[in-house]
Formats: sequence, C-alpha cells, structure tokens
Amino acid sequence: MYNRLMKEQLDLTRLPEHIAIIMDGNGRWAQQNGMDRYRGHEEGGVSVRKIVEAAGEIGIRYLTLYAFSTENWNRPPSEVDALMSLMIVTIHRETPDLMKNNVRLQAIGDIDRLPQETKESLLGCMEETSRNTGLTLILALSYSARWEITEAARQIACKVQEGSLDVQTINEETIARHLTTKNIPDPDLLIRTGGESRISNFLLWQLAYAELYFTAVYWPDFRENNFYEAILDFQKRERRFGKTGEQVKLNN
Repeated sequence: MYNRLMKEQLDLTRLPEHIAIIMDGNGRWAQQNGMDRYRGHEEGGVSVRKIVEAAGEIGIRYLTLYAFSTENWNRPPSEVDALMSLMIVTIHRETPDLMKNNVRLQAIGDIDRLPQETKESLLGCMEETSRNTGLTLILALSYSARWEITEAARQIACKVQEGSLDVQTINEETIARHLTTKNIPDPDLLIRTGGESRISNFLLWQLAYAELYFTAVYWPDFRENNFYEAILDFQKRERRFGKTGEQVKLNN
C-alpha cells in the first residue's frame, strides 16, 4: 500500500531520464545482521531486481548501477572471487526477466579485467538483450571515473598524433565522445545509499549537473518506496544550469 501511495505522488511528466546509483552498505548491512559480507551482496541483488523493475514500470529510460569499482579489486581475494561468482549466477538468473521486461543491459568500465567466465556471461546477456527497447540498465564494472577520463585523454592524444584530430578543435563534446558513456545521456539524479556523502570516483564528468541524493539506508534495505522518495525529492528541486530562477521559469 505504502509503495503504491508513494508511486502515485510522482509526476510522470517530470521524471529524470537517467538515474545513477552508488549501491553502498552491503557489507555493513551483513555485519549489522550478524552475517557474512557475502550475504549482504546477495540481499543487495534483491534490491537491484526491485529497483530495475520499479524504474522500468514508471518509465525511467536509463539506470546506471555502480556494481564494482576499480578500487574494489583491492578487497580480500576471497570476497572478490565471491562477488565475481555471484555476478555470473545473477546474470544467468536475471536474463529471462530482463527479456520479459524489455530491459537492455549495457556495461561500462575496464571489462577486460573481469575473469573470463564473468566477462562471457556479461557479454552474452548484453547480446541477448541488445534489441530490447525499454529501460537501459548500465552496470559500472571495474569502473573508475579517473580511469575513464585518462583513457579518453589517451585516445584523443593518439588521434592528434596521427593527424586525424586538430588539437584546436578539442572541446567538451570531443571529450564526451571518448568516454564509455558516449551514447548515454548524463545522469539527472545520483542516489547514494549507505550513509556516505561522496561520489567515490563515479561518473565525475557526467555528474557535473546531476542532482545528488544521499540516504542512510543500506542498499540491501533500499526498496521501491526509497526509490520513489528520491525521485520525489528530485522533482521538488529547481534545475537552473547556471541560469537564474526567473530565466528557468520563463523558459518553462
């Protein structure tokens, strides 16, 4: 009932086109509940399913989930191995639902660093869902914004060196075209769960004008009503993009 009431408060004509989420708090949730950290990641997978379904139902076009950062490779090997195994199981389990719900899966990050079996499962799901036309679900895997921007700079430098790009023509659009998100609109809303108030090397370029929403709720407890609350908060804000409030009102 509560979920339905929260959903009914949304203005479906003013939804963010792209929502990005830093899914934080799996390990702390598990420890708080006297469980192994792995159980937190398992329960976090339930939240992923719930939020993907909720986003698709209300008409969100893009949803990016920060699933595994470059820094996460520094975690204990046993936890990393468990996460990679869980990812394989989850992808195989969720692919039929992605197809049923018309969800297209994409991924950004240094995918080549993933274990071969994990990479094959991911690419297989991406291929199977590539023709779906509903929500685009983007997993940020082995991702860091500094890595992404460094790679873009390297690609641009190579083009300048080979003569296919004039250094005087480089602008913001040039950089954006060389990012892993080149065919994806920038996020309108960033949600971070788990009580931390930082961006943690996530989509640093793309979040320049995003609205930021931080919640103390751990990701395994984050459900549809929390998602709707974040969107309702977004809809109360005035997005000026450097203009005055009066200019925004005149343009609307």
